Amino acid sequence: MYNSKITGLGYYVPDNIVTNDDLSKIMDTNDEWIQERTGIKERRWIKEGSDDTSAVMGAKASRIAIERAGLTAEDIDFIVFATLSPDYYFPGCGVQIQDMLGLRTVGAVDIRNQCSGFVYAMSVADQFIKTGMYKNILVIGSEYHSGGLDKTTRGRSVSVIFGDGAGAAVLSRTEDNSKGILSSHLHSEGKHAEELTVIAPSIRHWVPEILKENDENDESYFPYMNGTFVFKHAVVRFSQAINEGLQANNLKVSDIDMLIPHQANLRIAQFIQKKFNLSDDQLFNNIQKYGNTTAASVIIALTEAWEKGKIKENDLVVLAAFGSGFTWGSVIMRW
Repeated sequence: MYNSKITGLGYYVPDNIVTNDDLSKIMDTNDEWIQERTGIKERRWIKEGSDDTSAVMGAKASRIAIERAGLTAEDIDFIVFATLSPDYYFPGCGVQIQDMLGLRTVGAVDIRNQCSGFVYAMSVADQFIKTGMYKNILVIGSEYHSGGLDKTTRGRSVSVIFGDGAGAAVLSRTEDNSKGILSSHLHSEGKHAEELTVIAPSIRHWVPEILKENDENDESYFPYMNGTFVFKHAVVRFSQAINEGLQANNLKVSDIDMLIPHQANLRIAQFIQKKFNLSDDQLFNNIQKYGNTTAASVIIALTEAWEKGKIKENDLVVLAAFGSGFTWGSVIMRW
């Protein structure tokens, strides 16, 4: 059976930097309040009038990843696109990528697992390669959050957290079973779905209905998060996902060269770092600069860590994520 390994990485974030001080001008908040609770100093939001969308940003990141893999568009066999903020309710962004990049009429699938989206997407792509069905798969995580946030004091507990951006990886076939993805581990617990959700618009509660039936203070079509509840579950599930991956491969925490956690909240990452007794060199965070970019966060962080030389040949790299659904998982890789 084949293994799959990352051969190319790329990311893209909008130029528009929104600082905590910028947010304090449009809602009742301040830099100290935001940093204390999230660790975030700034984020990128698509500027009004920009052509950027989830698909467009995904295409920009993908072009970088494909070039770094030493491949061309002709070499890509399949697309897996992870997002909670697609350009359209349907179709998904994957087919837009096929068109934007001028790919052959390859298959495309969208993953809707929010913060765990990229981990899920990698697992799906890995299975297609392991079975021999495809050779080179484009795996993308991209989010356009800023267009759907409640940017008032009412929505500050959520809106200060999220940013826009995209990342992409080319996952390629290898016959070296000691390299690449060693295992992936996925979980869900749907009974907590409404603890982190957007209730509407949906098929049951479409936009015209909202405008007609709900007053202007209705919050159902903005993201809702029970922050304390999510935090408590996140630190438990992150730990479980990491331990599960290590145990499946007869590895120890001390074997980890780089942990890339989903950039949900710097306090969660710091809790995990302390729990596992990881050094600063064993964990990478960039939420301070980009906020929580949901399905894009793991791949943006992975790409940045690699670009900075923090990931080297033969390193054991662990990706871990937890988010809405609830869903969580991990991917264990030998670089």
